[in-house]
Amino acid sequence: MELAFIPSPSRGVVHLGPIPLRGYAFCIIIGVFLAVWLGNRRWIARGGRAGTVADIAVWAVPFGLVGGRIYHVITDYELYFGAGRDWVDAFKIWEGGLGIWGAIAFGAVGAWIGCRQRGIPLPAYADAVAPGIALAQAIGRWGNWFNQELYGRPTDLPWAVEITASTDGRVPGTYHPTFLYESLWCVGVAVLVIWADRRFRLGHGRAFALYVASYCAGRFWIEYLRVDEAHHIFGLRLNNWTALLVFVLAVVYFVLSLKKRPGREEIVEPAEGTGTTDSTEGPADGADVADAAGAAEETGDGAGKEPRKPRGPTTKAAGSGADKG
Repeated sequence: MELAFIPSPSRGVVHLGPIPLRGYAFCIIIGVFLAVWLGNRRWIARGGRAGTVADIAVWAVPFGLVGGRIYHVITDYELYFGAGRDWVDAFKIWEGGLGIWGAIAFGAVGAWIGCRQRGIPLPAYADAVAPGIALAQAIGRWGNWFNQELYGRPTDLPWAVEITASTDGRVPGTYHPTFLYESLWCVGVAVLVIWADRRFRLGHGRAFALYVASYCAGRFWIEYLRVDEAHHIFGLRLNNWTALLVFVLAVVYFVLSLKKRPGREEIVEPAEGTGTTDSTEGPADGADVADAAGAAEETGDGAGKEPRKPRGPTTKAAGSGADKG
């Protein structure tokens, strides 16, 4: 007899009149807004302009959703193209099924397009939005709770999740809430990236690489707990191998980037309406401070050049020629 457990919702959709409000989609939308909000604050702190993150997200988010769905459908094709299945269900994204690997890969393509249009370095943009993406994943995972999916092995722990549905191979009972484990892990990843970025002033995509590597480390052991159907290679689930491969690539990129381009970008976004650029100063005159939301970094004002001493009867003031971030 279970003394305590996390109950699952009796249904994953609530109708507001004729409008269906689906828990899975709602979690995805909240996560996207949080990622854009936090990314915008971090981008401004780096010397960028307000609204840039949202403008690029217009490209990145749709690409990410399509990529996440494509990855899910390809790796779980039997759910949509097997015997007795309807291939039209592959387009019903609101019923669940987004692969984070495809979402990040395709989302990066969309972000690259948006960055190219604005003359922004993609690695700098990726660093700004990295912790926000982790928080978006933390919220998005609760969509799996609404759909009663992606749970782990049976357990009688007090924080077990109760599964009541019996469709698509589900067996009612209490299981490890892997959605909760991954949600909490992603919150920790966001905190880690914010702290490391403040402490070491990560640049040139290294904050994003840290996010990827740390997420993969957690995803590996969480994936190992899951019991839903998956393809196995040498005894490990496909996503375990994916997490391992992506972890190695992220670490390699971090190390090589640190050797090739140490420090942080001084220029993150072209100045609006001019041929000059906004810039951020190095660590010599500013310190990053994370606020209570763990959102923004505050940098120093950046001192301009000292005026030259007059050589004649007249004095010319020499100032800084660029706005400081």
